[in-house]
Amino acid sequence: MPVRVKSADEIRLMRESGQKLGQVHAALRDMIRPGVTTAEINAEGERLIRGLGGIPNFLNYNGFPASICVSVNDEVVHGIPSDDRVLKDGDIVSLDAGLIWKGYHSDAARTWPVGNVDPEVQKLIEVTRQSFFEGIRYARAGCHLYDISKAIGAYAESFGYGVVEDLCGHGIGTHLHEEPQVPNFRQKGRGLLLVPGMTLAIEPMINLGTKRVDWMPDAWTVRTADRKPSAHYENTVLITEGDPEIFTL
Repeated sequence: MPVRVKSADEIRLMRESGQKLGQVHAALRDMIRPGVTTAEINAEGERLIRGLGGIPNFLNYNGFPASICVSVNDEVVHGIPSDDRVLKDGDIVSLDAGLIWKGYHSDAARTWPVGNVDPEVQKLIEVTRQSFFEGIRYARAGCHLYDISKAIGAYAESFGYGVVEDLCGHGIGTHLHEEPQVPNFRQKGRGLLLVPGMTLAIEPMINLGTKRVDWMPDAWTVRTADRKPSAHYENTVLITEGDPEIFTL
């Protein structure tokens, strides 16, 4: 499927979708504390999405059983919420959420500390977030897609972290996953020329140790192969002639 450039009306609706999702993430941040279950986070996330007039786009997507992916510690992405999974002091938790507003998708992820975390792990969270911003310096018309990938990977790897290669970001619009795929590490060549109106979900997934990952028997949860912590940071972004617009902040 070719990469779709969005019209002014489509951009307006995607902006509204992203703003609503940003509100959801801000509210969920206030829930993160020891003693909360991942199921409670999911239930509140779905309540917030529907309360804003949105539809949770993860729920039943290819069979995923929840509205929010809640991934703890060494879970990279796609953690399935559970009443049995209780956050405790020192954990980190990644929340990946999306919604549909008037037919248009938004997608964003955040990793948060639970109580008091090891400074080494707190640094991983901060570097993962900053790697996104290093990448979007190149998310503008006239640059190429893999300029973003190279910048994300180079920044994270400069700290000795593992950059996940088995998963990547993506285009987004009337579908949650559209072309192009957006890797987080150096590629051969420079890739697609970026033009105004392209919309991307850019999402570094960075591991404290190895870049290698394992898929769990539930067919969803992805964990680091060495079981060291992983962090995730994502926003839905619009390519413009100048600085990119981040819809989900």
